[in-house]
Amino acid sequence: NMQQPLSVTELNEQIKATLETTFNTIYVEGEISNLTYHRSGHIYFSIKDNSSVISCVMFRFNAQNLKFKLEVGQKVIIYASLTVYAPRGAYQLICTKIEPSGAGALAIAYEQLKTKLQIKGYFDTKIKKPLPQFPKKIFIITSNTGAAICDMKKILQARYPLAKMILLPTIVQGENAKEHIASNIKKADNLSNHLQDIIIVGRGGGSIEDLWAFNEEIVADAIYEAKTPIISAVGHESDFVISDFVADVRASTPSNAIEISTPNINDLRLYVDSIVDEFIKKQQYILQSKEQQLIHINQSFTQHSLQRRFDMIQKNINDTKYQLNLTIQHIFQTKQSSLIILRDNFALNNPKNKIKTTYAQITKENKPISLETLDKNDIINLEDPQYKITAKILDKIKI
Repeated sequence: NMQQPLSVTELNEQIKATLETTFNTIYVEGEISNLTYHRSGHIYFSIKDNSSVISCVMFRFNAQNLKFKLEVGQKVIIYASLTVYAPRGAYQLICTKIEPSGAGALAIAYEQLKTKLQIKGYFDTKIKKPLPQFPKKIFIITSNTGAAICDMKKILQARYPLAKMILLPTIVQGENAKEHIASNIKKADNLSNHLQDIIIVGRGGGSIEDLWAFNEEIVADAIYEAKTPIISAVGHESDFVISDFVADVRASTPSNAIEISTPNINDLRLYVDSIVDEFIKKQQYILQSKEQQLIHINQSFTQHSLQRRFDMIQKNINDTKYQLNLTIQHIFQTKQSSLIILRDNFALNNPKNKIKTTYAQITKENKPISLETLDKNDIINLEDPQYKITAKILDKIKI
């Protein structure tokens, strides 16, 4: 009795049932090839070793949880189940989870994104924005429940209470963290005065999984696109995340972010005092130097002024007058001296002052007479107190 043959469909159905039941949970290692990221979100690829190849598919709902990007030649470990597509008699692996062989998925994802953003110029030092010297508002994007925010408040109050701290409570780990961080960065950027304010994005320390939101491309994009200077302050000093490279400044901790973004008010007080002292010194120096200039200009002006010239002319006149008076006095004194000499000589030679013994009174007929009225042959008497002489005029000559 001949066995009834199976139809092709029946055979494929039986193979499908057997394979799918037998290979329900597969854990397989291989190298990726023929990779296609479909626009539907599904990923089609093959994995192979030296001798064989097998087709794989990862549907969108699983693909979106994949932390790293698949690349041709990558060695991976796949969690899958086998499925047979009966109409074609082809089988393939339906992947639920893929991990890199060796290094962890997160480490690979981190390096991939870092390389991608570096090529795009997100880490370029030339585009880093400087922090304002005296920030007015500090937008903090972190969890409102963590210890980080309390420390930041304390430090800001002590260091620089002039700045206003604005907290945007943010989910910093878990499913929605990346979208929430990115949207709050945009919100803070819209609220800020880009030149006077800063944004601090951060959280306290944790595992690589806890900090992962800060390694997401959506967060990197938000930091890169913001016009306000951003400080990335994630975890502890040893933790480096993608946001640290994209941000304008990286702080080792959230507390350190406050310290590097604000001046110390006590330093400012001392600085203000020193500026005031310097200002007063400079002011005094300027006033003194201007005063000296004024004195010099005034002296110069006085020396060359009309008044000065008039004074000099007047002085010349006075000097000339004085000199003239001196000269006249000198002349007078000289003439007076000559006059006195003449007078004295005259007095000495005045007949009236001659000694009486050498003189006699001329009389004619007992009357005094002058020589002028006498003529030749007149008889005259010459008398002095002791003697009387009678004489005859022998000659008369006019001298």
